[in-house]
Amino acid sequence: MNKSRLYILKLGGSLITDKLREYTPRIDVIRRLAMEIKEGYIDDYKLIIGHGGGSFPHVSAAKYKTSLGFIDEDSKRGMSIVHYDALRLNMILLKEFLDAGLNVYTIHPSSISLSKRGKIVSIYIKPIIQLLQNDIIPLVYGDVGIDIIQGCSILSTEEIIRVLSIKLRKYYQPFIVMCGIVDGVYDKDPVKYPEANFIHEVNRLNIRRVLRYLGGSYGIDVTGGMRTKIKILYELAKYGVNSMILNCLKPGNLKSFLEGVEVKGTIVKY
Repeated sequence: MNKSRLYILKLGGSLITDKLREYTPRIDVIRRLAMEIKEGYIDDYKLIIGHGGGSFPHVSAAKYKTSLGFIDEDSKRGMSIVHYDALRLNMILLKEFLDAGLNVYTIHPSSISLSKRGKIVSIYIKPIIQLLQNDIIPLVYGDVGIDIIQGCSILSTEEIIRVLSIKLRKYYQPFIVMCGIVDGVYDKDPVKYPEANFIHEVNRLNIRRVLRYLGGSYGIDVTGGMRTKIKILYELAKYGVNSMILNCLKPGNLKSFLEGVEVKGTIVKY
């Protein structure tokens, strides 16, 4: 039986917020992305949208060391504040998507999952499946999760997408689009080194070499985690879940992709 294609879009925190200014959304970018999704979205596939926290929950998470769990008397209040900050950004995106005419519905991952040191060990996905069946776009986001070992932990958008893509393979054919601020993967930082070579595809033949590029002195971790992203995406590729890193600061890129037009980006497959 042929499964329907499911695009899982991850809007990076560096894309939708100004990471140099606390609690500062890039409203113009969010609004443009909402319109590109609305104009490019067709009935041939299903869609899930996830977004990072950027300059919202990362601020309070750093202050309260939330990734470490309940470590002092302020940790539990910190958990609540980080959750509030994540919700603030989610509500901004929710409003802009609704204003653009998209039928989106926020699913709070921290309310349907349990984690163990930041890794999801249990998740209830039936509400997401029901939304997809009714052609409503689930909207998920990075948050602070309930952790069975340390009380709380950071629930990254990448971790949420990792688990959802594996769980939803039974019903759909997932394809992940990492929407960020760079064209994809290079063998050097293209900002510092104009001669940097673009890597069109990461696969089992070059994965070790690519990870060396990203982890060495020429590492291009300019978005705060390209090496980690590639490792996660490559592991998913082993499950048959392919992905693409796409520069969505470039107007029209996301719309073109959704319409099936070939765009520049790094494909990750096995």
